[in-house]
Amino acid sequence: MVSEFAMTVFAAAVVAIIMFTMRMFGGELQKKLLHKLFMWYGWAIVSWIIPVMLIGLLDSSNTAVMFFLDCVMQPGGALCAPLYLCIAASFVNGYEKMPKWMAYIFIVPVITTLVAWTNPLHHLQYIHFSVVRSEIVFGPYVFVSGISNYIFQITGIIYVLRFAVKNKTPLYWKQSILFVIGGLVPLCVSMFATFSGKEVPISATPMSFMVTAICNGIAIYQLHMLDITPIATKHILEAISDGYLVLSEKGLILDYNQRFEKLIGAEHKIIVNRNIKESVLHDEANRKSPVYNILTAIESSRQGGTQISYEQTVAVGTGNDLKMKYFVVDVSPLEIYGKITGFSVLFKDITQLRESMQKLHDNQERMMEQERMAFLGQMIGGIAHNLKTPIMSISGCIAAVDNLVDECEESLSDPQVVEEDYKEIYGEMREWHQKMKDSTSYMSDIITAIKGQAANISMDEKSTFTLDEMVKRSTLLMRHELLNGGCKMQVHNKIEKEVALQGDVNNLIQAVNNLISNAIYAQKQNGGGTIDVDIYHDEEYLQIAVKDRGKGVSPHVRTKLFKSMVTSKGTLGTGLGLYISNIVIKGKFEGHLWMEDRDGGGSIFGIAIPLRLVNMR
Repeated sequence: MVSEFAMTVFAAAVVAIIMFTMRMFGGELQKKLLHKLFMWYGWAIVSWIIPVMLIGLLDSSNTAVMFFLDCVMQPGGALCAPLYLCIAASFVNGYEKMPKWMAYIFIVPVITTLVAWTNPLHHLQYIHFSVVRSEIVFGPYVFVSGISNYIFQITGIIYVLRFAVKNKTPLYWKQSILFVIGGLVPLCVSMFATFSGKEVPISATPMSFMVTAICNGIAIYQLHMLDITPIATKHILEAISDGYLVLSEKGLILDYNQRFEKLIGAEHKIIVNRNIKESVLHDEANRKSPVYNILTAIESSRQGGTQISYEQTVAVGTGNDLKMKYFVVDVSPLEIYGKITGFSVLFKDITQLRESMQKLHDNQERMMEQERMAFLGQMIGGIAHNLKTPIMSISGCIAAVDNLVDECEESLSDPQVVEEDYKEIYGEMREWHQKMKDSTSYMSDIITAIKGQAANISMDEKSTFTLDEMVKRSTLLMRHELLNGGCKMQVHNKIEKEVALQGDVNNLIQAVNNLISNAIYAQKQNGGGTIDVDIYHDEEYLQIAVKDRGKGVSPHVRTKLFKSMVTSKGTLGTGLGLYISNIVIKGKFEGHLWMEDRDGGGSIFGIAIPLRLVNMR
């Protein structure tokens, strides 16, 4: 019934599975779902072949004992096919946890076991039981369990075949072939036993499922099927825009995806089972070639035991279609039990990110220019007023000097006019001349301030300037707007030392004037008044605070301040002012804008600049 050869094979299988379990028990691999399923598969075979061995050892004429052993081996036999499907699904999809649908698969083995043990009550499994194959009369449930097992095995085979076709890497082909062979052997044996009508020993079916265990074992220990990324991950990696390369500790190329092959592999003749150092020979003239950089990064990663990242530019295409692609390359050591056994190289495509960042930068530049032009537009009205007063003053001075010149000419023939009279006239002329100099100096200051603001905000003209200089220019530029708003501005500089900053004074003036302009608008609603500008410093920042007595900032607007373009001025505002000012202060002075409520009503908007960028002397 059970040959000596089969008994020997079964005994060896039991010992091998026990030893394998002892070796794997408690290890890191045992925590993975795929390994657990494989272990369960091994023990299902053990629970199947031990009763078969007992059947071969005991007296076959004792039908009751034989039936009992048949019932004992039912769970193991019923579990093998469902477990094969579960292993296939986990292998292909890379499951870390058992999905719910897998639990439903095991309903069939449970029912099969219950039907076998309760067969004397309903005879669904056997109408007539016998240890002789030709004398057995099967019940209707055998067709249910048989068809279910065929479905499980065929589905598992199809799972692997589909992914084997999609993944043409030799390593995965070998794994898949072993897996398919392990599924086909028990499937063919079962179908032969069912449909051939020939006598098949009871040991044939469990022995055929042992072939599955052997094939999977070869894949585990020779091809590391369960120790590397599943085929599902491979399939996903083939679809992404990133390229990856897997190397052994000695630089042997183990695996790569199609993206890496198109970027670098084909040009540098990178193939599986070839040492990557052989590919650098073609690049000796260019020490910054991708392959040379990979080797350099691998050595750094090996010495430091850490991930190495760098940027790499790769030319893609030829002729007129040549384009530059930008990648961040991560070279990481692969460790098993604390020992470096290989390296992974990941080329992450950042071309789109760089293009998006450039577009964002261009948009910010455009918004900054828009805000600058809007700010200049607001100043145009004040320019005429600011220049009108000194021009009228100069005109009056010129007229007064003309009158004095005429008086001198008329008095030349008058004997009563003495030297002292001429000295008095000359003195008056000098006074008028000084007034003209003061007016022209005032006009020069206004023109200088306006000229600075008319410069493109994106131009980085760094220089050293004093805070007093900034305040003076800001006051000149805001004078007309303050008058129109019925406001006056008081500056309270609480820093006794002279404060000097490094950067573009015009950028800071625009940000400060934007805060003052907002304060004028807020205070204008309440009939004007005094706007206070406090200058002080704390432990970390130089602070420029603009205080108003307006209505304050609503909670809705407050949550969006400095983060997005928001305005409380309705159609009179663009919402760009504070947003752009914050960007300018961050980009040009490494600072930020802030806001808080003012005691007694109103708001305080401030500019904070790190003290490390400030020189106090």
